[in-house]
Amino acid sequence: MTMAHNRSDVMDPRRLKTGTLGGVHCALFPGTPLSVSLANCDIDALVQPSPAQVEGYELYLHLPELRRLWQTRLYPEVWPNERIVKPALHGLEMVFRMISSVLCDTRPYIDGDEWLRRLESLANMQLELLSCIVERDQEAPTIKPSSHVGAESSPHVVWHKSGSRAVVSRLSQESLLPRLAAWRTAQSVGARLQIAIESHMARAPFTLGLGEPNLTGKPVLEYDKICTPLEIYACRQSAMGHPEDHTLSTVHQIMEAWLEVAQGLLETVEEKVKASNSEAAAKICWLVERVWKLLISNMDLLQIMDPDDFMQLKHELAINTSSQLGVDTSVEHIGAGAYCLRSTMLRKVTKGCKELRHLVPKVVGVEADPKGGPRLQEAVMDLFHSHGMCTHAVAPYSRQMAYHSSTIHLLQAFQAVEAAVRQFYFSYQQLVIAVMGSGEYKGSLQTEISAADALSQIYFEPPYFPSLDGAKTFLGNYWNHNPELEEGAIMKQLVVEKASRERTRNPSSIISSNSGGSNKDTDEDMASKESLGSLEKKQSVDGGMSYKHLHIYQGAMGA
Repeated sequence: MTMAHNRSDVMDPRRLKTGTLGGVHCALFPGTPLSVSLANCDIDALVQPSPAQVEGYELYLHLPELRRLWQTRLYPEVWPNERIVKPALHGLEMVFRMISSVLCDTRPYIDGDEWLRRLESLANMQLELLSCIVERDQEAPTIKPSSHVGAESSPHVVWHKSGSRAVVSRLSQESLLPRLAAWRTAQSVGARLQIAIESHMARAPFTLGLGEPNLTGKPVLEYDKICTPLEIYACRQSAMGHPEDHTLSTVHQIMEAWLEVAQGLLETVEEKVKASNSEAAAKICWLVERVWKLLISNMDLLQIMDPDDFMQLKHELAINTSSQLGVDTSVEHIGAGAYCLRSTMLRKVTKGCKELRHLVPKVVGVEADPKGGPRLQEAVMDLFHSHGMCTHAVAPYSRQMAYHSSTIHLLQAFQAVEAAVRQFYFSYQQLVIAVMGSGEYKGSLQTEISAADALSQIYFEPPYFPSLDGAKTFLGNYWNHNPELEEGAIMKQLVVEKASRERTRNPSSIISSNSGGSNKDTDEDMASKESLGSLEKKQSVDGGMSYKHLHIYQGAMGA
């Protein structure tokens, strides 16, 4: 058998097919076959759907109309947080719309209770994240509540608090939540969501005005003007004869809304890092991680769809692999079977999360070595080992500003974002299997690279932050070889304590053991004595450690 492929062919992603080159096994998961072509291709090329697929996806979700709403700035000069808060409110309003749709669904075979539980949980996650985003937002356009009804000409709700005056709070005219709370079949879920708004928005300087109690009398956001719920409702997709059409489209619309939020947060992180404000950047970066986890919970809603109704819709929407559609099966158009990969914003935000690695030198205060040396990694290791506290007479690497605990918090948040991105794609791959079947997962091995292979490559990629990954690896190695620590000392102490408790409960066993005339200690006693000695040694070492380890490490690193 002759090899017809030369070196340039192997490295060219457009000329590779799984069927022609066979497969290799992933080092992380030995049982997972990965094609040789995928192992040599640029991942960005693998997840590029065709222009026609992207256009169809955007038209189906009414993304042109939604983007127009997200990009319209009502308060460009006075409220910089508008670009982030507006799509978050839209995502929340879409959940209210889904709750209304579930309550109106006449199909007798759907699991309505589970739908409502999951949608309520998703709404709570969104509210919690929204409250964190606006926690210190003093520029938001609000209206102060009054203490008497006549002062409010618009719809309002009156709340009486024992021992104080009544609070007259403005009520949204367009949002679905006040209507749900007034609807007999939805009163329970509506009331719980209103209480959830009151609870989560307690940390914010204002509330939403969706019928929540507002017992503290906080200002009320101009919800209808900012969110425009009627325009959001107009973007509703629901084809006749396809009951799951609204479910599929709304779940992806929520995903797009929160990806818009994530993009705004990533831009803010970069701004804060350039301004040397690690503390603020860390807080925002943790929010990016939570957005990814919210997206996982959002996409999991698709598992509750009725299988038969969805499969019918799937066929008419052409959510299939390329070979089934007769589309070109080159790597350029891979990802057709994974519907989320048709999202331009998903690919953009994913790339933005990877590019956070370019901020690490600025955060740490050390430029990366162009020759590939470990300078940045050593600086990060020093930072981790000192807990961000500058203990040097002269700070190494001329980076006094980097010595702060918030710097470590930001680096930790970077890696948390990476983990959340990988979790999303792994979760989505499993979702494809559960909802569409393993045939969709495998694709056509003889004619194309499956979408599942492309998804797997995203979470099999090398670490986004190799300097942070290497620093933690070597820091762990440093402590593993520290002569003043004993491996397993805590576990041995637990064994000693367990043995002591057993002797207290069963004294008769000790008497019978002593009456046997044996002068040798049992194995358990020997282990106990050894553990006690180890514990005493450790305690004596801990008393004099302080910064001794730090100086030993710094001497080894040449700091």
